[in-house]
Amino acid sequence: MISVKKLLEGKQNNRILALAPDAMVIDALELMTKENVGAVMVVENEKLVGIFSERDYARKGIIMGRKAKSTPLTEVMTSNVFTVTPDMNMEDCMQLFSDKRIRHLPVVHDSDLLGMLSIGDIVTAIIVEQKEHIQFLEKYISS
Repeated sequence: MISVKKLLEGKQNNRILALAPDAMVIDALELMTKENVGAVMVVENEKLVGIFSERDYARKGIIMGRKAKSTPLTEVMTSNVFTVTPDMNMEDCMQLFSDKRIRHLPVVHDSDLLGMLSIGDIVTAIIVEQKEHIQFLEKYISS
């Protein structure tokens, strides 16, 4: 199984996309749109304090009648964030995605934020891994 560290290293763009808790929802939505991502981390004093996703906006923002331009992230973010560490592996991530019904996992090491993995990153890694296995087996069979 591929490690979380290798998954992060393999991402084309592993920039940390984060905003402060007092940033407005509209700021997060604009950043998410610009970067074509479904979630951003919420960071205060260089520490992860939450995550804000499209799902948070739909369930805690729109449905509750909150306005994106006047609602701070603290009112709609998920503060109980599940994280992974670089030494964990792809299977650990898949288990968390499934058990916790989440789509994004910040990667933290000694309280330092290293990046974030999405369920899409894991699916892509699985596909690449399977293609490599198939190529190996095809070479083995044809030799």
